Amino acid sequence: MIKTLKSAALALVACAALVVPAVAQDIKFFTIGTGGTAFTYYPVGGVIANAISKPPGSRECGKGGSCGVDGLIASAVSSRGSVDNVNAIISGLRNSGFAQSDVAYWAYTGTGTMDGKEPAKDLRTIAALFEEHIHLVALKDSGINSVADLKGKRVSVDEPGSGTYVDAGLILEANGLGLSDIQEENLKGAAATEALRNGKVDALFIVAGYPTGALVELASAADMKLVPIDGDGAKALTDKYGFFASSDIPADTYEGVDGVTTVAVGAQWFTSAKEDEDLIYNITKALWNKESRKLLDVGHAKGKTITPDSALNGVGVPLHAGAERFYKEAGLIK
Repeated sequence: MIKTLKSAALALVACAALVVPAVAQDIKFFTIGTGGTAFTYYPVGGVIANAISKPPGSRECGKGGSCGVDGLIASAVSSRGSVDNVNAIISGLRNSGFAQSDVAYWAYTGTGTMDGKEPAKDLRTIAALFEEHIHLVALKDSGINSVADLKGKRVSVDEPGSGTYVDAGLILEANGLGLSDIQEENLKGAAATEALRNGKVDALFIVAGYPTGALVELASAADMKLVPIDGDGAKALTDKYGFFASSDIPADTYEGVDGVTTVAVGAQWFTSAKEDEDLIYNITKALWNKESRKLLDVGHAKGKTITPDSALNGVGVPLHAGAERFYKEAGLIK
């Protein structure tokens, strides 16, 4: 009897050893490069990762379970931002990532701020997501009321590798200034807002979908203001670069802060042409599943603006073949 039980136990262990690798083979991991944890890319990335994931053992779609891709576990990865994400996609370090439309287009074509660099010809678009506004932030008593007032001031323009760093340089240029005309600081997220609050910098740039967490916290702790990016400088920027558009940040987006006219650029989701066509097709399909709408609507304030109707807005980098197949099936492109 004891011998029989031992034999049965060994048989179960042997079966388990055969079964576990089979299950493990069905799991695929997929990374989404985002941005700093205090900005908009990171929480939105978490919402999207949740929407497209469906680990083994999940409940069925429509029955309280995930409507993501079977066996997929997606994760949002904090990063330095747009430029970093594009580089990570092309190098194979990450499967996908968010980037500003301007940064991605210049990387793909080897033009603009990427002039002289090898074009990122394998970069591909999954979807346009939401509009990002360029926030120029100062304290109310700073005396900074325009981009021109930044001359000689201590200004955080984020880290090299971020879209904010690229756009801050372009905005300064459009207003007759350069990075050499300011005391440049390369702070990110909470470090930048804390430095502003403590008087260690006079102003900071943040490119993010509003409301962005770092500024929500700053507005609750200090008398901040948004400085307009408008007039001739903004017109020069939007005339030269079609990716930029004049747009408003409404009053009380941040507690007690007046509304302002600034410029905005699109946030988009990119991957590599080398990623499997069926996988990207299924990821795109999962993103726009009607059940994912619930996650997007409650996951972040910007989630409500992420819709299939705007999924192809301002796309300057070719669609991935899998994404293109979905959009054709959905009737969004011919």
